[in-house]
Amino acid sequence: MGRTSGGQGPDPDSGTGSGSGPGGGRTGSGATAVPDSTSHLVSAYRAKLLEEIDLAEMSALSPAERRARLERVLGHIISREGPVLATDDRALLIRRVVDEALGLGVLEPLLEDTTITEIMVNGPDQVFVERAGRVERVPVSFASHEQLMQTIERIVSTVNRRVDESNPMVDARLPTGERVNVIIPPLSLTGATLTIRRFPRAYKLDELIELGTLDEQMLLLLSSFIRARFNVIVSGGTGSGKTTLLNALSALIPEAERIITVEDAAELQLQQQHVIRLETRPPNVEGRGRITVRDLVRNSLRMRPDRIIVGEVRGGETLDMLQAMSTGHDGSLATVHANSAEDALMRLQTLASMSEVEVPFAALQDQINSAVDVIVQLARLADGSRKIVEICLLASHGRETFQIVPVCRFDARPMSPDGRVHGAFAHMPLPRRTAARLAMSGESVPPAFGVAALDSQLTTRQAV
Repeated sequence: MGRTSGGQGPDPDSGTGSGSGPGGGRTGSGATAVPDSTSHLVSAYRAKLLEEIDLAEMSALSPAERRARLERVLGHIISREGPVLATDDRALLIRRVVDEALGLGVLEPLLEDTTITEIMVNGPDQVFVERAGRVERVPVSFASHEQLMQTIERIVSTVNRRVDESNPMVDARLPTGERVNVIIPPLSLTGATLTIRRFPRAYKLDELIELGTLDEQMLLLLSSFIRARFNVIVSGGTGSGKTTLLNALSALIPEAERIITVEDAAELQLQQQHVIRLETRPPNVEGRGRITVRDLVRNSLRMRPDRIIVGEVRGGETLDMLQAMSTGHDGSLATVHANSAEDALMRLQTLASMSEVEVPFAALQDQINSAVDVIVQLARLADGSRKIVEICLLASHGRETFQIVPVCRFDARPMSPDGRVHGAFAHMPLPRRTAARLAMSGESVPPAFGVAALDSQLTTRQAV
């Protein structure tokens, strides 16, 4: 699947067009609707093409050269044997047959569409995509359940996996970065289901400002936090842009530091020179050889990291991450699935308790209070845009109940007639203790925030 991956930014504005009907119309910028009149010819001409071409002998050619060679040969076959087709239908038939021979058939145009961030196949007859945070159905389908299964088997075989009734679920990352999930009958009652999540483009922070994810004053504040080695948790729901923001924030880490990233599926694209990337490994077909996030977090502590970045904490590795943050590896970053800053703290506590080490909840509360400094809360709004809806500081200590100090929030207004969510970012004063820590690190407080006269006058929230 060697192709240019699409962006998964917080609010890409391009490519929101809808697909046209049969006859070769385009959906978005790349997905082609296949005329029913050519569908029955694809299998027959694929067989004829493979009779005349040995794909193994073409392995030395580049993908573009292989495709050009096949298209040329297939063109000769159609001219020799028929049928007579209109120019557009002939070009589409050649494209479809070559896609079947080299790639993933009807999915190829979708995979080449850079505006698509997710492809969802619900059985042979339903294909949905996500563009700009919105899900839409596209007018493509597989000819049969068997064709869909052949496509799925071709995908999973590239990562040495198999899918059948004895192993009906597969979760893997392809060599080109796409994350793939497959579930087939009897577990899926709607037929074989395939979900492909595109490798996210690395957005820069100034691009996120243009998209409205944050403003310049928030960027100055987050830059100060990261350079001053605050531990930052990026929180949000599914598809809220956590990985995109985490990747952008990582660019603020000084070049001279040794960074170790730990991910379940490698998506981060750090630009610094001294970066060690670690990725989990699923079990093999015999069920052995699995390497978990926790295994990698533990190992990373032996690798002399200046900072550790955990793509997402989901289980017992949370305890190891918190211990690392509070014992010399400050300035680390991680993401967690949660719908608010309070939920993020409670989820961290719950996940840390999933370790095989028996730790009382009160002790976990102490661990979180000493490890976490900043929570950046993201949300995907009703119009599909992603925004930082809140930046909070954790002000509690020891085994106190979690106390949160919000220093920035997004005040949304009702959706306008143009279908967009508008609003403004509000900035609040920083606690004096936080300002003093920034000053000790040579960082200043951005003008929009300022410093509270008395910390007792700050607005605080309690996470219950």
